[in-house]
Amino acid sequence: MDIETAFHTVGEFGPYQKRAVAALVLVQVYMACQSMLVVLVGYTPEYRVDQPADGPSSHVTFTEEADSIVTEWVLVKQQAYKVSLAGSLFFTGLLVGNVVFGPLSDKIGRRPVYLTGLLLEVIFGYVTAMAPSYEVFAASRLLVGLMNGGIGLVCFVLTQEYVGKSYWAMTGTLNSMIFAVGIALFGALGYFIRPWRTLAMVANSSGVLFFLMSVRWLLPLRDRIQVEHVLLYMAARNGSKASHLMLQRVGAAKPGSPVRNGGGVLQLVLHPVLRLRTMVLMYVWYACSLVYYGLTLGAGDTSGSRFVNVAMYGLVELPAYPLCIYFINQSWAGRRKSMATFLCLAGCACLCTAALPTGTLLSVTSLALLGKLMVSAAFNIAYVYTSELYPTVIRNAGLGVCSMSCRVGGILAPFVPSMRALHASMPFTVFCLSGLSAGCLGLLLPETLNRPAAETLEELSSPSRGRVLESKVRQPSRIQKLFQQADRKSSKSSKPEEAVG
Repeated sequence: MDIETAFHTVGEFGPYQKRAVAALVLVQVYMACQSMLVVLVGYTPEYRVDQPADGPSSHVTFTEEADSIVTEWVLVKQQAYKVSLAGSLFFTGLLVGNVVFGPLSDKIGRRPVYLTGLLLEVIFGYVTAMAPSYEVFAASRLLVGLMNGGIGLVCFVLTQEYVGKSYWAMTGTLNSMIFAVGIALFGALGYFIRPWRTLAMVANSSGVLFFLMSVRWLLPLRDRIQVEHVLLYMAARNGSKASHLMLQRVGAAKPGSPVRNGGGVLQLVLHPVLRLRTMVLMYVWYACSLVYYGLTLGAGDTSGSRFVNVAMYGLVELPAYPLCIYFINQSWAGRRKSMATFLCLAGCACLCTAALPTGTLLSVTSLALLGKLMVSAAFNIAYVYTSELYPTVIRNAGLGVCSMSCRVGGILAPFVPSMRALHASMPFTVFCLSGLSAGCLGLLLPETLNRPAAETLEELSSPSRGRVLESKVRQPSRIQKLFQQADRKSSKSSKPEEAVG
């Protein structure tokens, strides 16, 4: 039997999976706190520069009561870039973590990589809270980002692999929703805990709790190497009566199915269809990340309480996920139009924010929150849409390249809010142009709603195969006959070659 049939036997989302998925998705709260840490601990209060009359040296006096890395290490004027640099180093770590931990988890297993990465992130998080200098603080943010990016990728894969395919959309959306809740909780935590070292210590301590939860529900499978044993373990914990499972081995083709061809990262450049899709998707992921994290990291700089703003930038994401799930499944909207529309709406919201005159009813914060809502929906659609645009044989490579492009946007995002020094509207102008251009480029991609995913590279470039795929849903019996006829013809034509060989 295949893996989908096996999950139907043992339970697609039984009691064991519910506990394991809960332990995994709740870690997003901790990961969100680490992602947003610099927003509050890097707050720059009001200050004045005193210039003595008898000397060239100047003295900085903070006129607003606050405790942050800025006040402790005087990161103002020529040193102000170090706050954005610390945030950028975190996202640089995310990029490296995605590259390193993905292949490592494939080689030695998801759970050991996930648990080790989470433990190391907690340790490096305590180094952040106790850093004696800015240099140690910045280095620890890089290492925390490295672990955060690694376990984030493995966590997402685990939540998909523990449940049946019909629950993938739910578990993937849960990851994003709990991350948004974590942002809101971090804003509330910062309101009650003002000293930055204490805030960093308390926020990091939640990782210890989530690590213990993960050990409780994930480690019992440590001795179960084979997939059949893992599924039987799940069946026992779910109360299923399944006692024996025999899965179809990876690489074994089903009778009557077309032979799959291999793929690699190089095919993303060489294949004409994949080349265009990859270029567009890389820019879409980059723009989504730049606008999403740029607006979120700039929450502390907008008018009003920085703690309320951070919480609102997290809570505003929650309506985005049911919205995008509704639209992407409608025939008149689909994946392509929905993603492009949400990106353009995010760009328009940022455009209105940049052009908003003072004294109007709409505030900059409310329009920025609207932009965050729209880009969150677009970002969530991009995850689903991208996996459907790539054939099975090259899907992991395509998602990996897009994820790397996404991290580049995250690396640049912390510096965009600091562009207010040039002009107050500059950050929102950058977000506007990024959203609008990505939305327009997204219209170049094909629609995938209600269309079977391609299995091989030939299905992308063969018009006849494309028509066969599109008719698969409407005429399942006919497609089976076509495949059988094609297999018989190919077997006949291959016999002389086999004889010669």
